[in-house]
Amino acid sequence: MSFTPQNRLKKRLKTAITVVVLIYVMIGASLHFLQEKILFLPTVLEQDYQYEFDYPFEELFLKPEEGVSLNAIHFKVENPKGVILYFHGNAGDLSRWGAIAEYFVAKHYDVLIIDYRTYGKSKGKLSEEAFYRDAQYCYDYLLNDYSEDDIVIYGRSLGTGVATYLASKNKPKQLILETPYYSILDVAKHRFPIFPVSTLLKYKFPSNEFIVDVSCPITIFHGTDDAVVPYSSAEKLNTVAPSQTNFITIKGGGHNNLEDFDKYQIVIDEILNN
Repeated sequence: MSFTPQNRLKKRLKTAITVVVLIYVMIGASLHFLQEKILFLPTVLEQDYQYEFDYPFEELFLKPEEGVSLNAIHFKVENPKGVILYFHGNAGDLSRWGAIAEYFVAKHYDVLIIDYRTYGKSKGKLSEEAFYRDAQYCYDYLLNDYSEDDIVIYGRSLGTGVATYLASKNKPKQLILETPYYSILDVAKHRFPIFPVSTLLKYKFPSNEFIVDVSCPITIFHGTDDAVVPYSSAEKLNTVAPSQTNFITIKGGGHNNLEDFDKYQIVIDEILNN
């Protein structure tokens, strides 16, 4: 076979196509087999780690199942207006998220916040169903001391899917969603449009399916400049949400700074003081 310019071009093209296909397959395989490492970014704490917060709290180790331990912080104030069950985002641990939750303690609310399995001091095997079971266990735990009329469920980022599920199965006073998504699948399609993510993903967190069964008032906060969960995904969720949903657009808001905006603070105060 003579190596004419035409043959050399065909060979280079064939090699390039092979490389592209291999890269495509490798990325697709990573999305499937490494999705927990991509989606969940926990940090681990030593079991004897001592939390330090500005408000009184009780550290808990909840045991929803055999072999599972959920580390939790329960902030308590005198004569609380209610209690907030807070489900945090996909990165970090309670040493960070507990400090963030103090924003609501300052507004005279008790707050219960947990670390998901594998996060911080929490132990147990991760699965989507485990998130839901653990959430219900925490809700039931609160019912020992609070009525449902006192419970506000708050979800942030990853936690919005868990919070929406929980609200759909119970009758809390309020559901608040900060930077939510239509579904994890919807976000994945946005980030990886050329991959069959509906087939590759084990974790779906279909908030769009859960929210239709939520009977309590719902407030959604989302920033137009969110680079993690697209604003369009929250808008899409709002299209299927019940009529009692209040969708709050934070112009210029990102994924981690909505508390810095006056609009967020005003609406949060209206909700929690009502």
